Amino acid sequence: MGSDRTRDFRVLLVAGARPNFMKVAPILRALDALPGVDPVLIHTGQHYDAEMSRVFLDELDLPEPDINLEVGSDTHARQTARIMMAFEEVLGRLSPDLVVVVGDVNSTLACSIVAQREGVPLAHVEAGLRSGDRSMPEEINRILTDQLADWLYTSCEDVEENLLAEGLDKDRVVFVGNVMIDSLLHQSERARGDDVLDRLHLEEKTFALITLHRPATVDKPGVFGPILGELVSLSERMPVVFPVHPRTRARLDAMAPELPRSERFMILDPMGYHSFLRLTMDARMVITDSGGIQEETTYLGVPCLTVRENTERPVTVTEGTNSLVGLDPARLRDGIESIVTGSTKKGRKPKGWDGQAALRIAEHFRETYLS
Repeated sequence: MGSDRTRDFRVLLVAGARPNFMKVAPILRALDALPGVDPVLIHTGQHYDAEMSRVFLDELDLPEPDINLEVGSDTHARQTARIMMAFEEVLGRLSPDLVVVVGDVNSTLACSIVAQREGVPLAHVEAGLRSGDRSMPEEINRILTDQLADWLYTSCEDVEENLLAEGLDKDRVVFVGNVMIDSLLHQSERARGDDVLDRLHLEEKTFALITLHRPATVDKPGVFGPILGELVSLSERMPVVFPVHPRTRARLDAMAPELPRSERFMILDPMGYHSFLRLTMDARMVITDSGGIQEETTYLGVPCLTVRENTERPVTVTEGTNSLVGLDPARLRDGIESIVTGSTKKGRKPKGWDGQAALRIAEHFRETYLS
């Protein structure tokens, strides 16, 4: 394909939210090093905070996006439609040879639909993840994106059966490993040098790190209130560090203004990648409802309790350090007790979580399109 090309092979890399940039960063580096490739970074602006976006790009060694669609927040339907309209114009103007989407946010699906309609080959990084819970918008985004994609790059081997069960061609599935771990390893030395523990007066392995933001967790007072009660109880045993997502902040202010805010129960603003990664590395335990953090804790060997009834990353449970405790505060309490008493599982690193996933993706591009 490349012998008679008049320009480099143009690849559009799409990111819409902070976790997307953690996945895009190593892919962009790998493509930049590939002769004959012109990678273009597209920020849809799905989640937009000017200050935090700048910090995040800097910490991940990412350049300013080539194009920012600046769509902003909205309902799922309106946001998806706005991304599609803006991305359609970009495709027409840039005439890319390939579109790469990552993860499962609205930007992932919206840009996938446009690429498919315009006849541009599409690759989905992190394909095949399934929670089995179709009430989650992310699950619908994952399923539909995989149906549209020409290439399905998987982060763990066990998800191939999900794709085959949905009628997808095995020849489209390419196991590459976990690009999130690529970013973690690339940034681990700088994260280790971050002074967040000193700033918060914390010692290694003596505190719990909390991240909760999903609607199923924080939107219902009858669910979130008892979970908060367990976290307050935990703070009597060790410091609790709780960087708060904006949606969670609003729920906290409305539901629990009397929550203790002290050196034992720290409710903090969102923080940069290096500070958060340093906290994850050195936490005694992590309590979360985030997908990516389940992966990071598994790689780092840090005990993780996931406050969800299901996970699209079961390998973190079957092979890693993650345990599902659901939304039941009693199960959360039991999970905490297991970690405190040292009876939790140790886990191991899944295959392909080695910092080489983006290089495998770039090599597949080279073999498929540039040879």
